[in-house]
Amino acid sequence: MVEMNLNRRQFLKLSGAAAATLAVVELGFNEKKAYATTKEFKIAQATVTPTICCYCGVGCGILVHTKNNTVVYTEGDPDNPINEGKLCSKGTTIRQLYTSEKRLTKPLYRAPGSSKWEEKDWDWMLDMIASRTKETRDHSFVEVEQGITVNKTEKIASLGGAALDNEETYLLSKLMRGLGVVYLEHQARI
Repeated sequence: MVEMNLNRRQFLKLSGAAAATLAVVELGFNEKKAYATTKEFKIAQATVTPTICCYCGVGCGILVHTKNNTVVYTEGDPDNPINEGKLCSKGTTIRQLYTSEKRLTKPLYRAPGSSKWEEKDWDWMLDMIASRTKETRDHSFVEVEQGITVNKTEKIASLGGAALDNEETYLLSKLMRGLGVVYLEHQARI
């Protein structure tokens, strides 16, 4: 007869391993069936799109899984050198930006003096923004100040955010400089 000296921890490990082995062998674990059911997971047939988190200036990578034109899952991008697949609590919930019932899908406009918002279409809204930008620039544009050509407006400001990539930031800064905006800032510097 062989005597085994086991402490409590070793006994529990051995018991757990034996129970798991018996469960797999005796109850019949079908590997092919388990593999087949993985195709039913919600992200199995999803399209994966890498993107950048929009919440702060860190620039964490996120993988967005979409299926049937909707976001079904988001996770940290393990290939991103900044976050290496990890996400903060805000980044983890980024899917709600798209799936929330509170998400606005149409532009809202509140007329001056009004207390209610009304839905407008995108063409109307973009035309309104363009005309107000032009009107503000035309009324506040300064070409010469104290004998020096300045070509500026101090009535418009631009604040870029972390959701913009390098190309979008470049185009935004070129547009603002073309308008003569001097108050040009980015969230990452704040």
